Amino acid sequence: MKFQISKQKIFRTLSHLQGIVDKKNTLPILSNIMLEAKDNSLILSSTDMDISIVEKLDCNVLENGATTINSQIIYDIVRKLDDNSEVEVISNNGKILTLRASGSRFSLSCLPKEDFPIIDQQTDGINIKLNSQVLFKLIDKTKFAISNEETRYFLNGLYFNIYKENDKSEVTLVGTDGHRLAKSSHILDQNIEQVTGVIIPKKTINELSKLLSDLDQEIDITISTNKIIFYINNLVFISKLIDGTFPDYKRVIPIDNQNILEVDRENLLSAVDRVSTIANEKSPVIKLKLLKDIMNLNTINNDNSTATEDLKLNYDGDDFEIGFNSKYIMDIVNNLEDEIITLKFKDGSSPIIAQEKSNSNLVYVLMPMRV
Repeated sequence: MKFQISKQKIFRTLSHLQGIVDKKNTLPILSNIMLEAKDNSLILSSTDMDISIVEKLDCNVLENGATTINSQIIYDIVRKLDDNSEVEVISNNGKILTLRASGSRFSLSCLPKEDFPIIDQQTDGINIKLNSQVLFKLIDKTKFAISNEETRYFLNGLYFNIYKENDKSEVTLVGTDGHRLAKSSHILDQNIEQVTGVIIPKKTINELSKLLSDLDQEIDITISTNKIIFYINNLVFISKLIDGTFPDYKRVIPIDNQNILEVDRENLLSAVDRVSTIANEKSPVIKLKLLKDIMNLNTINNDNSTATEDLKLNYDGDDFEIGFNSKYIMDIVNNLEDEIITLKFKDGSSPIIAQEKSNSNLVYVLMPMRV
């Protein structure tokens, strides 16, 4: 195998592949990526057996061939090369890979391509097209609510579905950890047939978010019963789905919260941040006391240190006190963007809704803590 390629071109792809390689895997081959040069193309592949990426690049192939190389090592080497470098890679027997660039030369041990898992890119399923920025924004507004609790594995990802009603298709992503829920939807320009909800794992969501962040184009997605595939330019991103039943999120969203207040988002965020300074993991609760045109924020920690602050706002509902995890409040408020946001309460022991007028399809629900 022998090929030549620019540093910037191969480094971008190595960055994509690097994210899914499991550094702690007991199988050495899964710490490697596969390089396959043929027909003036370089195909790079990586997998952790749950997620796989295959990306094809144009390059100057002088001799066809394939081998696998440690992902972290080749990534670090290429990263440190001058941006204008031309990289030459040679592997005569598949056991040693030689990399040359500018005045640098590296000889690296390889593992044979035969040891690398076969990545199945074929699947039967539903094919849809979706704008990359639409999907990115849906992910960006919901991924913080994904659960890390392994025992409730069906919450360790985002629920994805497309619902069609009155000739309009709506794509929805939902994340929840049982304490908070984030739901974001978007009405699509084109009609897409209904897609039964699937659960996309958290690692997939995080890596997909990186791939989509700077992209604004239509991408193809194929969904089957156990796998989802994203076709992004010359990159194929394949992931297993979580085999489980996502909770009925619609039942969690309150419909009778009649105590409504509007508050300056930055003022609320700053007040919560200040009051929560003395909160800690053992006592993370801050209490909100709602009175006419005033929200009082207060907390007390295990050392009996206290903090309190009054926030002026427009409110004419019931008087009551309710407690929340301060970090959860800040996560939600940080993901809203309007200058003025809306909070809807029922009473001192029921979940609240947080929304903004500019995006009615974005809904956050937060469960209270005992005070």
